[in-house]
Amino acid sequence: MAKVKKAYFCSACGYEAPKWLGKCPACGEWNTFTEEVVSRGEEERMPVAYGRASSRPVPVGEIEEVTHRRLDLGSAEVNRVLGGGMVKGSLVLLGGEPGIGKSTLALQLALGSNGLKTLYVSGEESPQQIKMRANRLPGGDGECLIYSETLLDDIIRQAEAVRPNLLVIDSIQTIYSQAIESSPGSVSQIRECAAMLLKYAKTTGTSILLIGHITKDGTIAGPKVLEHIVDVVLQFEGDGNNVYRILRGNKNRFGATYEIGVFEMRGDGLAEVDNPSEILLTHYDEPLSGIAVGAAADGIRPYLIEVQSLVSNAAYGTPQRSATGFDLKRLNMLLAVLEKRVGLKMYQKDVFLNFAGGFKVSDTGLDLAVMAAVISSYFDRPLANGICCAGEIGLSGEVRPAPRTYQRILEAARLGFGRIVVSSYYKDASPLPKGVEVIRIGRIDQLPPVIFGAGRDAE
Repeated sequence: MAKVKKAYFCSACGYEAPKWLGKCPACGEWNTFTEEVVSRGEEERMPVAYGRASSRPVPVGEIEEVTHRRLDLGSAEVNRVLGGGMVKGSLVLLGGEPGIGKSTLALQLALGSNGLKTLYVSGEESPQQIKMRANRLPGGDGECLIYSETLLDDIIRQAEAVRPNLLVIDSIQTIYSQAIESSPGSVSQIRECAAMLLKYAKTTGTSILLIGHITKDGTIAGPKVLEHIVDVVLQFEGDGNNVYRILRGNKNRFGATYEIGVFEMRGDGLAEVDNPSEILLTHYDEPLSGIAVGAAADGIRPYLIEVQSLVSNAAYGTPQRSATGFDLKRLNMLLAVLEKRVGLKMYQKDVFLNFAGGFKVSDTGLDLAVMAAVISSYFDRPLANGICCAGEIGLSGEVRPAPRTYQRILEAARLGFGRIVVSSYYKDASPLPKGVEVIRIGRIDQLPPVIFGAGRDAE
């Protein structure tokens, strides 16, 4: 009888060990090792001829370039994040928190992919439950097939019979293969199922979208090798109490990873947000202190966002610092620069910072807008009408140019802002829109007179 080989795998990171360990040496988690069958000996050993190379090494100059044909998924936001559409024969992994809308987005893509035959495989819901959700989603259903199954062999068998252009699997943690004797969702099952689906996608040219769960620290559940196997890793983010969702590309073998897609969760599904600036700006009846507008950029998409700040006297010995949607350490650094370079007594003040819309922003080009909001609240004076800021602050108090400053200026001008405060080190001869004044400053101590109505270059 063939000897069964077993090993222990960390359920958090996929580290393999010959015996059980209390603490994983790779990720440091405790009590995450589970025993799984690796192989059953000689009877399941693959033939020697399997996987033998049928080609020869070729010089890079002799390789013929091939243009990847992309599938239009019917969603401009998703197509942009993928780099223009889903590449034929690619394997895409979509991750996100429970209830964020992963299944809704996947089903909406399956229903709205006009002209594409799609097969939606669900291991978590019955066809009747999927039908209930499909009734409230936009898009037709003539080319979308629903299949409720968790056995990978049956899924591939049905896919070979249907020959879909797009195969959606919800989720990879519920799928299992009979070749591995472990429960669905284990490290071995996820690794084996992902490898078999990758082989099927590359062999048949079928595009596959996998939905994956995430752990409590925000990483995709399962072994890290899962993210190495797939071609594209997408992250669906958003606050469960907020209506807006952001789709980010963490990995893309066929395009860039700096693009984002913005969606709004509604009763009839996820609606695309073509202009994020409209949802991130608030119009007030009268000017208010502590509010500034900054021009941010995520990838090649610029948008304006409202920065709200509250500066008050510290009631206790240690002043409080709170930031929602912004790096708290960077806020402390900016406050230290304000105290050192401008002379504001921030050590006596509580400072609270918030971004409108519940967005989390890591763009350093918003430093100038954060400074403007804090200064406005400190003096309890509203900013002059029509001012937008875009710039990065250094520790010496210098104002550095923000990446893609020209695109930020155009976005601010398009939304009616007449004065844009940027760095004096920004040099660009590109033509500016009519009626727009660009105010250049080189140091942070030049910002207060500009935002309170001076309106001229302070070089």
